[in-house]
Amino acid sequence: MHAVEVKQLNKTFGKTVILNDIDLEMEAGGFTVLLGPSGCGKSTLLRLIAGLEDVTSGQVVIGGKDVTLADPKDRDIAMVFQSYALFPHMTVGENIGFGMKINKKPADQIAKRVQEVADMLQIGHLLDRTPAQLSGGQRQRVAIGRALMRQPKVFLFDEPLSNLDAKLRGEMRLELKKLHTSLDSTIIYVTHDQIEAMTLATKIVLLNKGIPQQIGTPYEIYNQPANVFVAKFVGSPQINLLKGFLYQEGNQWGVLVDNVWIPVKDYQFTTKPVNDRKVLFGIRPEHVTQSPLNSHFELTLPVSAFEMTGSETLAEFDMHGQALRAKLDANLKLNNGDALKLHMNLHNVSIFCAATEERL
Repeated sequence: MHAVEVKQLNKTFGKTVILNDIDLEMEAGGFTVLLGPSGCGKSTLLRLIAGLEDVTSGQVVIGGKDVTLADPKDRDIAMVFQSYALFPHMTVGENIGFGMKINKKPADQIAKRVQEVADMLQIGHLLDRTPAQLSGGQRQRVAIGRALMRQPKVFLFDEPLSNLDAKLRGEMRLELKKLHTSLDSTIIYVTHDQIEAMTLATKIVLLNKGIPQQIGTPYEIYNQPANVFVAKFVGSPQINLLKGFLYQEGNQWGVLVDNVWIPVKDYQFTTKPVNDRKVLFGIRPEHVTQSPLNSHFELTLPVSAFEMTGSETLAEFDMHGQALRAKLDANLKLNNGDALKLHMNLHNVSIFCAATEERL
């Protein structure tokens, strides 16, 4: 059963189209991430599911029930905001238990449930503190705890880690992953951060200009991008996109980049390949290395720039006027202008039509 469905969903403000004919199915128990750049419509989509915005046309279905016109309180959801939205004059325990209190639940029942949720989030020792006495990560745990108190069908998270520093974001990602596993809950999560999406999601919906560009698992999004936008948005350093032509030698297809023919024997074309078609050949920097292990193709190119990160060296090479980025061993000694033999792993390459930028 699908926990949440949106059917032919549209949202406009005046003549501006924010979401255009969206159809999505989000599985019960899944962790669906709405990913995309600022202004792509991901937060608007979440707010439509929550009932915080009116739908222009289309349907929102939660737990098999059409809730398109229902108030947020009648949708059996809980939402965690970027800004935490905690009451500053209340203690942690009072913030977490506030929903049950206004619903006039017995005090002993509230106290028991608050303690259970706080212990689950490892903030049981903070129940008597106020939000001002907490770190950013602790405040976010309190906001999540308040949502957990409701035990809803669906949890909605709107960029909950945006205000945290890099270290805390990493810690909270892991906590959210554990929480999802322990609760077996349905989560819909909005972020512009590709690392959050890749590490947390069971399904990613990548949006741009109000239109889903690709819906799939993190593996599919990363290794089989549907178009150039998806390929470039996910992955750091960004994917290499080399201009070339499809060219067949004997029974084998390859991409001709200037005078270098790169074979793509195992590539699964989505359309019939045609000789001399202009294409963009996509290969991730981690699949271009100095190691011959898992190598399918080798070439020697001059170094044009490099940066050492400690765990690896990121280098850029001049491939007949086009830049080719590679991830190299951290201990490799490099100088600009050095010629280096590179090895390509061609298992997860992508080929796009140069005109449409769609996957071939």
